[in-house]
Amino acid sequence: MIKSGTVVAIPTETVYGLAGNALKSSAVKKIYQLKKRPKHNPLIVHFSSLEAIKQIAVVHPDCIKLAKKFSPGPITYVLPIKKNSGISPLVLNSKKQIACRIPNHKTFLSILKQSEVPIAAPSANMSNAVSTLRAVDVHKEFGSKIKMILDTNKIKIGLESTVIKFGSTIQILRPGAITKEMLEKTLRKKVSLPAKFKTIEAPGQMKKHYSPGIPVYLNQKKEKPNGALLVFGRYKLKGRHIFYLSKKSSLEEAAKNLYVLLRTAKEKGFTNISVHPIPNKGIGRAINDRLTRAAG
Repeated sequence: MIKSGTVVAIPTETVYGLAGNALKSSAVKKIYQLKKRPKHNPLIVHFSSLEAIKQIAVVHPDCIKLAKKFSPGPITYVLPIKKNSGISPLVLNSKKQIACRIPNHKTFLSILKQSEVPIAAPSANMSNAVSTLRAVDVHKEFGSKIKMILDTNKIKIGLESTVIKFGSTIQILRPGAITKEMLEKTLRKKVSLPAKFKTIEAPGQMKKHYSPGIPVYLNQKKEKPNGALLVFGRYKLKGRHIFYLSKKSSLEEAAKNLYVLLRTAKEKGFTNISVHPIPNKGIGRAINDRLTRAAG
């Protein structure tokens, strides 16, 4: 199905992906149409190995260092595309760069190896909406518009990959599970996390994104009228409006629960969502990034 240009939903270790053959513009167009995604928002393309990436992109020396440490894994590299790469130009950003990732998910890697094509796979949800971590949520988003949703074991991380670009400085375009500190330790140099970007160079940079479709309020200790409260930490709060991101103050557990709870609160009929303060460290930076955009 992938080889022929059909778009399907496949799980990764981060979130579900809406997957299509990155060599076929017809498949890439279908992804944009299904998601109602703006054309200026590029896609991440998934590969089976660093060698496969080297065939189509100009790989920065620091990218090789990071790939040896973190790939396969939740990290995406923005790299210049080679001429005659065969990749659909629709996946590229305005600077003719491609976002490349090697997923750390046995099923996805198996599909990549068997299909022998790079696979474009943004998150399997409508544009600006909350990403999906369960096959049932993918089905709620797209119904019969996609021909297959591959249902495998639970997703490990729950937030999209860290996206980085290389140049005179190394910049994080989107925070994720691979943190600034982890990157700096491996490269032995500073990595920047800019607050603003002039142009969209990678997925996850839109101001409004990851939205459950109702207002989201950050750094709250109490719920608002007819609202849900997402709780982080060792509290003894009870009620149908209370949803625990993590009772043991685990940022990793909170990351895994975030999108599912945002969806659940909306589905249960609450008209707004308040969220406890989340420590802005480690993967907490990525959680706060997603929440800030959800509140956008």
